[in-house]
Amino acid sequence: MRRVMLIMSVLAVGLAIGGYVFFNGERKAPVRYRSAEVERGSVISLVTATGMINPVVSVQVGTQVSGMIKSLHADFNSVVKAGDIVATIDPEPFRARRDQAVGNLEMSKANIARAKIDLAQRKRELDRVKSLVAQEFVSQSDVDVATSNFQSAEAQVNVARAQVKQTEAALNAVELDLKYTVIRSPVNGIVVARNVEVGQTIAASFATPNLFLIALDLTKMQVDTNVSESDIGGITEGKEATFTVDAYPGHQFAGTIRQVRLAPINVQNVVTYNVVVNVDNQDLRLKPGMTANVSIVVAQKEAVLKVPNAALRFTPPTSGPADRSATGGKPVKEKGAEQAAGVGRGTSVPSRKVWRQGPSGELEPIHVQTGISDGVGTEIVSEELSEGALVVVGIERPKGERGGGDLPPGFGSGGQRGSSARNRGM
Repeated sequence: MRRVMLIMSVLAVGLAIGGYVFFNGERKAPVRYRSAEVERGSVISLVTATGMINPVVSVQVGTQVSGMIKSLHADFNSVVKAGDIVATIDPEPFRARRDQAVGNLEMSKANIARAKIDLAQRKRELDRVKSLVAQEFVSQSDVDVATSNFQSAEAQVNVARAQVKQTEAALNAVELDLKYTVIRSPVNGIVVARNVEVGQTIAASFATPNLFLIALDLTKMQVDTNVSESDIGGITEGKEATFTVDAYPGHQFAGTIRQVRLAPINVQNVVTYNVVVNVDNQDLRLKPGMTANVSIVVAQKEAVLKVPNAALRFTPPTSGPADRSATGGKPVKEKGAEQAAGVGRGTSVPSRKVWRQGPSGELEPIHVQTGISDGVGTEIVSEELSEGALVVVGIERPKGERGGGDLPPGFGSGGQRGSSARNRGM
C-alpha cells in the first residue's frame, strides 16, 4: 500500500511539473505578414546624374605678343561685339622695333643703289677692255678680269635686292606685332571671365595666355553631365531630360539630349560617358557653372501591373524547427519551383520571386518576370499575378518592437540588411 502511494505521489508531482511547463512555458507567437496589392498604373524609369551648366559656345581670348597690359576696355558681364577693343598692350617697345626695321629697310635700299652704281662702272670697264683687246693694247687676261668684276657686281645687286625683301618681311612682322598689341573680341557675346589687370605683364612665349572668356550666347545653354556605363544604354539623342539647380529650389527646367559623346571617361576604373543636354535660357536665370541634378526618362509605360519593390526584396524567415510558428507550423512551400527553373530561358526578361500567403497561412513563392522600375514599384510582364492580388512586403512587428525591416535603408541589421543589399538594384 505504501509503495502504491509513493508511485501515486511521484506521478502527481510529474503531472504538476508537466502542466506548469505546458501552460506557463515560453511560447513563440505566430508571425504576421504585411501585404500590399498588385496595382495597375504608370511606371517611369529614370537615370539621374549630376552635371554643370555651360554656354554652348565660349571663346578664350588671348594674346600673340608679350608685354604689359596698358589698358582694359571690357570687364565682367560686358557685352561686346566682334572687333571691339577689349584690352591694349604697351605698344612702345614694338614701335621702337618698327623704327629699327624701317631703318634697316632704308639701308638695304641704299645698298641696292650702291650695287647698281658699281655694276655700271664694271660694265664700262668691260666694254673698254673689249675695245682695246682688238687693237692688242691689252691682253686677254685683262678681259677675263673685267668680265669677272662685272659678274661679281651683278651678283652684288641681286644680294642687295634679297636683303631689301628680307628687311621688308621683318618690318611687316614688327608691324603685325604692333597691331596685335590691340586685343579685339573675335565674336559677339558677353564677357564671362577676366583674368588680367592693368599693369600685369603677360608672356606669350610658350602658351597663349587666357585674358578673357567670352560666351557667345547665354540664352542657349547646355548641361554637361556624366552617365555611368550601366545606364548609358537607354540614353539616346532627342530624349527629354529635366534638372534642378540649387539656386531655384522646387523649380524644374526642361531640356533635350543633344549628344552622347563616345569618348569614355575613366576615373578610378569607373567608366562614364559625357551626355550633353540643350537648355533654353531666354530669361537668363541659369548661370554658367551652376550644378544641375539631371533626371533623364529612359522608359515610360502606362496602365501596367506593378508591385512594390519591397515585395521583390522580401525574404521569408528560414523554415526550421524553431521557426515553424512563422509559417503557421508548416515549412514554406516551394510551389512552382519546377517551372522557375525554366523561367527566362531563351529570353532577356529577368525572373524574380514574390511571396503570398496561402489559404492556411503558409507562404507560397510566385515566380514573375519583371520589366522597368521607378525605384518604388516594378512592372510585372508575366501573367502569374492579377490586379488586386496580395503579395507579402514585410513582417508586422508588435508595438514597441522595431525590426531592421522598419528602419530606413542602410540602417538594417542581420539577414534583413543582407537581403536589402542583395536586392539593392531594385
